[in-house]
Amino acid sequence: MRIGVLTSGGDAPGMNAAIRAVVRCAIASGDQVFGVYDGYKGLIEGKIEELSRKDVSEILNKGGTILGTARLPEFKFEQVRMLAVKQLEKHDIDALICIGGDGTYTGALRLHEMGIKTIGIPGTIDNDIASSSRTIGFSTALNTACDAIDKLRDTSSSHQRCSIIEVMGRHCEDLALFSGICCGAEYVITPDTGLDKEKLLADLKKNRLAGRRHAIVVISENICDVHQLAKEVEEYSGYECRATVLGYVQRGGSPTPEDRLLAARLGKYAVDLLHEDITGVAVGIHHNKLINTPIEEALQMKYEPNKELHELVKKIS
Repeated sequence: MRIGVLTSGGDAPGMNAAIRAVVRCAIASGDQVFGVYDGYKGLIEGKIEELSRKDVSEILNKGGTILGTARLPEFKFEQVRMLAVKQLEKHDIDALICIGGDGTYTGALRLHEMGIKTIGIPGTIDNDIASSSRTIGFSTALNTACDAIDKLRDTSSSHQRCSIIEVMGRHCEDLALFSGICCGAEYVITPDTGLDKEKLLADLKKNRLAGRRHAIVVISENICDVHQLAKEVEEYSGYECRATVLGYVQRGGSPTPEDRLLAARLGKYAVDLLHEDITGVAVGIHHNKLINTPIEEALQMKYEPNKELHELVKKIS
C-alpha cells in the first residue's frame, strides 16, 4: 500500500513517536509511506514526500511534530476537500492516517465519506477524545503542569501566598483534575465542578485565619479571568494572591515514556487495520486494550466526568 500520514490541529508530545511507528511498521510490511506536511493545508497544497526509516530516526524523544501542523477551517467546504482528494490521487496514495483531535477526526470523516480510506489517531494534550481513555500527549502535559505547580507551591509557601494556576484542557477537565490531585491542590475548579466564587473566597479566608501559609487553586481554562479572580481573592481572603497561566508550555517538551509507548502501539494498530481493510475508524485504548471506533461515532461520544476522582478531590483537598 501507499499510505499517507499527517498531523493536524494543536501539536502534542508523542506525535513524532506515532509518525515513527506508522512509517516503520508500514515499511516492515512492504508498504510505502508519504508524509503530508502542515496538516490538511499542506495536503491541498501537495506538500507530500515519501518517508524512509532514516527520515524518522531520532525523533522518538522530540516534542511537536516533524510534519508540522496547521488549522484549515475551509476544509469544511467540499470544493476545498476535492483539492485534497486530487492530491491523494496524484500521488497514488491508498489511505491516509490522521493524527490529532476532534477537528482532525472531522476532516478524516469527510474524506472517508468522499471515498478516501482514513484512520484517526488521537493526539491531543487535552485528553478530550471520548473514544479513547488516553490520548497521545496527555501524560506529558500532565507532567509539565505538575512540575510547574510544585514549583509554584514552593514560592507560595515562602511568601504565604495563594497561587491560582490555570491549566489547559479546553472543555475537558482532566488536566486540571489530575494535576490538582497529584500536586495536593486545596481547590480544583473544572468545567464540571463549576466556580462557586463565594464559597471559594470564604474557604480561603477561613484557611488564612487558621494560619495556613499558602493555598493552591488549580483551574481549567475558559472558566473565568484568573487574574481578576486573584485580585478578588487578595482583597477578601487576606492572602497575597498571584495568578499563573501555564499556557502553551504544556504542549512542548520531550514526551514521557507513557506517551511514546501509547503512540507506538496506536501507530502500529492503525497500519494493521489498513491491512485488514478496516477504515473510517479512530483507534484508541480502553482498559489497556487497543480498540477502534467508527470516526462518526467517536465524534458523537460525550466526555464523562470522572466521579471517582471528583469524590477523591473532595475528601483529600
